[in-house]
Amino acid sequence: MAEETKEKEEIIIPEKFKKIVEEIEKMTVIDLSELVKILEKKFGVSAQPQMIAGLPLAGGAAAETPAAEKSSFNIILKQIGDKKIEVIKVIRDITQKGLKESKDLVDAAEKEAQTVKENVKKEEAEEIKKKFETAGAKVELQ
Repeated sequence: MAEETKEKEEIIIPEKFKKIVEEIEKMTVIDLSELVKILEKKFGVSAQPQMIAGLPLAGGAAAETPAAEKSSFNIILKQIGDKKIEVIKVIRDITQKGLKESKDLVDAAEKEAQTVKENVKKEEAEEIKKKFETAGAKVELQ
């Protein structure tokens, strides 16, 4: 719908491609689909959008494509549980923050989920999650 409100963008086609573009404009959707498949086979390429440097694809297409197993995670503290002091100790151990910063993070996590650490390897993230669960907190790996 938003595309309808935008002005049509002027596309400048180089002279060497004008004939090809004119032919493509005359084709049906089925013919275009067939042409894409032929070009993919002929040149060994894919017309599928590729994930680049971890950026999501437009239109939520990232959820539709099978993703490779994630190798780094963000650790999100959802709930601190009954053992607040234990959770503060875990945060100090993991983040190397001081007592005040760790306590502030735990206090903030009481109100809403807080990111404790970012871009952690899978093995380390699992270990950290176990430490938090042992301390009575609920953690999510994203």
